[in-house]
Amino acid sequence: MFTYSLDEYTELRPLAMEHTKPLFELTDRSRDQLRHWLPWVDNVTEIEHTSNFIRNALKQGADNGGLTAGVWLKGDLAGIIGFHEINWTNRSVSIGYWLGKGFEGQGLMTSACRVLVDYALVTLDLNRVEIRSATNNKRSRAIPERLGFVLEGVIRQAEKLPKGYVNHAVYGMLQHEWELLR
Repeated sequence: MFTYSLDEYTELRPLAMEHTKPLFELTDRSRDQLRHWLPWVDNVTEIEHTSNFIRNALKQGADNGGLTAGVWLKGDLAGIIGFHEINWTNRSVSIGYWLGKGFEGQGLMTSACRVLVDYALVTLDLNRVEIRSATNNKRSRAIPERLGFVLEGVIRQAEKLPKGYVNHAVYGMLQHEWELLR
């Protein structure tokens, strides 16, 4: 099972059913900031929605199709990072992530992302990692930019959020590029 210490206070741990309550509470506390960028937030209104998310993440992991981990800081759940469905045929994957209110600006997600990119391109021997972010989401876009990803383009009106459609910046990292950066 994938567990990784980022430093003495921070670690990545796979989600488990016992994380349902802390994940629901983090989502609920962070709802106002998350709804600007994540379309699912307003549909998570009951703890059962969170348990269904974790159940699906566990099934995807068991089927070797993905990985979803909590980012834990000093024992508190700070956010989520994970692989969307791994495309084994093309040896590629995209990464999604979010941090809860009060945990931003500490470098947590950049560190977590670095670990998952390394895991994907080195351990799993995938060829490509992609990160998409709303073009106006400067904090989210800064993560792939800090890690040396290439901005490959913009997809217009890629996602519908409560306030309307947003464009997505698409960032990519290839295995041979990552090897040069390590």
